[in-house]
Amino acid sequence: MSFSIKDEMPELVQQYAMYLRNIRGLSAKTVNEYCMDLRTFFRFLKSRHISKPLDEIPVNDITLDDIRNIKTYDIFEFMNFVADERNNMSSTRQRKSSSLKSFFKYLTVHEKLLDENPTENLTPPKKKKALPHFLSLEQSIELLNAVDGPDAERDRCILTLFLNCGMRLSELVSINLTDVIQNNSTLRILGKGNKERIVYLNQACVDSIQQYLAVRPKDSVKDRNALFLSNRGIRISPKTVQYIVKKYLSKIGLSGTGYSVHKLRHTAATLMYRYGNVDIRVLQDILGHANLGTTEIYTHTSSSQMEEAINSNPLATITEKKNKTKEPASKETDE
Repeated sequence: MSFSIKDEMPELVQQYAMYLRNIRGLSAKTVNEYCMDLRTFFRFLKSRHISKPLDEIPVNDITLDDIRNIKTYDIFEFMNFVADERNNMSSTRQRKSSSLKSFFKYLTVHEKLLDENPTENLTPPKKKKALPHFLSLEQSIELLNAVDGPDAERDRCILTLFLNCGMRLSELVSINLTDVIQNNSTLRILGKGNKERIVYLNQACVDSIQQYLAVRPKDSVKDRNALFLSNRGIRISPKTVQYIVKKYLSKIGLSGTGYSVHKLRHTAATLMYRYGNVDIRVLQDILGHANLGTTEIYTHTSSSQMEEAINSNPLATITEKKNKTKEPASKETDE
């Protein structure tokens, strides 16, 4: 279902959306999610007085006076509603909480339209941190070796960058030829919130880029600056890259739910941390994480690592001497 901020949201929220996009530099997708959360919140408030299905309640008539009347208990009631009535997961409720806090902070701090922030005491629900799924080193090598066909150089280059640099899907498809700099040894990446970062390319990445550039089409190319091209000569789409990755994952027997482009990002991060003794803050910069807490999920350990840690204890070989003769216990006497 399409969503239009201009048509469905009040003018105040439209201005807030421009602030998120132009001042804070958030992506259009993130801005839309924030505004849809606000739409649900306003619908919830109006549903107390309107006997309509929630999803049919318009909110473009919400005024500043309406917002000024919102109290802290309204916020808490809404969070209870999305948890109990809509069965929102903790991750979804956490985003809705962030959406509300961001909006009311904008009104109180940035625009100074409110004297009090009703979300000030709102604590976001804790998000369960599940361990990320990833490919083993052997599976990663097998995946690279599975590449074949007329687009082998392009496909292998895509997989190599995913597995070595840990970039996001959106970051890979947006790479331009001019982003490969300094004799192909570094790569400029445009990440979330239009934040640039530089990633150093190892020899595998350099070789795969050079091999692909040697066969990259030059005639009938519509997007000449795009690094990765589709067979139609235009910038490759995220959907096409997802198809390529799933095709080769399926080829090595890793198909189905849970295997996707994002798993290759998890794989790159895990392999760097496990085999490279990479400092967690360096890994944060490589992955383009805004918060260190997001990166710390990759510090998880495998059962073999835990076994190795236990066996490395200097007391691991200290055992009781079995041939030691035990002396009879002395009888205690009361004096």
